[in-house]
Amino acid sequence: MVIDISQEVLSCNVFPGDPSPEAKRMLTIQDGAVCNLTAFSMCAHNGTHVDAPYHFINEGKTIDELAIDACVGPCFVARCEGDVDEETARCILEKAKAADAGERILIAGKATVTAEAASFFAEAGIKLLGNESQTVGPENAPMEVHKILLGAEVVLLEGIVLASVSEGKYLLSAAPLNLAGFDGAPCRAVLIRDK
Repeated sequence: MVIDISQEVLSCNVFPGDPSPEAKRMLTIQDGAVCNLTAFSMCAHNGTHVDAPYHFINEGKTIDELAIDACVGPCFVARCEGDVDEETARCILEKAKAADAGERILIAGKATVTAEAASFFAEAGIKLLGNESQTVGPENAPMEVHKILLGAEVVLLEGIVLASVSEGKYLLSAAPLNLAGFDGAPCRAVLIRDK
């Protein structure tokens, strides 16, 4: 079973202040062109996207420099509401490791990762942390959590859609577009589960 956990791009959620995606029909068969052709523009952090360390760390790796294996492999989906503190993070990681999926954690629900949880995940050496919000940390103050995680080269997968996904182990495929020098990039994130 393959589960699409990506937002549709043109109707996606946008972080406050970021530009929304826009599409422009360049050619249409209906108007006599040989094909339909569409151009679009968007912020690299609209909808479902990956953050690279360069997003908050000027010397950090850009999207094209990330190890792609962080975005592809076994993951654990954990359901959580509210603030994810260190104790909650520890519980999530224990469940993930018990399921043999401790390198990639996806948090389902209206959850905000605290600096204490970010430090715990960074020190634990996870490769990727994903969440449903457009930012992994508090929306009104995202910098600290981002710097902790991106400073440890934990890839962030933001804006995923997990409302209908049960807690448990899956195979994640969320490779970002290969955009040289970018601080983030959209991706088509999917979960795969045998059943």
